[in-house]
Amino acid sequence: MKKWIAAALAGLFLLALVAPVLALDAGQSRVAIGANLDEAQIEQVYADFGLERGSVSEITVTNAEERAYLEGLVSDKKIGSVALSCVYITTLEQGAGLSISSKNINWCSNEMYANALTTAGITDAQVMVTAPFAVSGTAALTGIYRAYEDITGTSLSDLAKSVGAEELVVTGELAEYIGSEEAAGLINELKKILDQTQNMSDEDVKAEIRKIAKQYNVEVTDVQVEQLLALCRKLEKLDVDALKKQLISLTETVQKAGKAQAFVSSIGEKVTGFFSSVGQFFANLFGKKG
Repeated sequence: MKKWIAAALAGLFLLALVAPVLALDAGQSRVAIGANLDEAQIEQVYADFGLERGSVSEITVTNAEERAYLEGLVSDKKIGSVALSCVYITTLEQGAGLSISSKNINWCSNEMYANALTTAGITDAQVMVTAPFAVSGTAALTGIYRAYEDITGTSLSDLAKSVGAEELVVTGELAEYIGSEEAAGLINELKKILDQTQNMSDEDVKAEIRKIAKQYNVEVTDVQVEQLLALCRKLEKLDVDALKKQLISLTETVQKAGKAQAFVSSIGEKVTGFFSSVGQFFANLFGKKG
């Protein structure tokens, strides 16, 4: 719990540095609860979010809704027959970017959520994902979609949501073999050249996929290349220019957060060094004998 609180506080501090113009009072929030949680588990989830139940509008997400996006893309074992993961989302001002944190999610990484949401058209939001115990986290994507649409009163593109869900799955399956950061990076690099792949043959795109994989010092199987090709062709059906801009925005947000974190670490080291020096000063002072 201490790690969760520390991570949340750090995230809020970093967000303040990255998006100082953000007016939290202007943000709209929703909580999406997995339909199969009992009252005690829901209470635990709200404690994770740092909220009192009733303070934020709540919606419920079912396993059937989850399956509408993921069935056929991911194994039944990962989808399961119940909806357990939960979401707390707050919309941010334009340009603020995405801030993702999670707890008890053992398959979907924060990077996977961020990339899938960007593809679906969600670019400026603070998202917390949790569950009362370790779960895959696949239901959370549906929860984020539903919560965002409930906040804005506007439906996201069905195609974009579907492709976002497929991206989440392909990234997750690839991550099991080559690592989460590498998988997310490989797919993002592929997204950057969608304006080029549109005019390429399947064989040329496959060659590009292997080339990108080599840049990340990873090997991809023929099956994985086919998966990435299929995802690429679906991504091409979206607004490629808008997707590229969203990807650039996401990258810049991550870079700013990284710089802010380095800044905080530097301050921490200086403060620690200062108190260490003060401690040594007094130790030397009172350790002397007259």
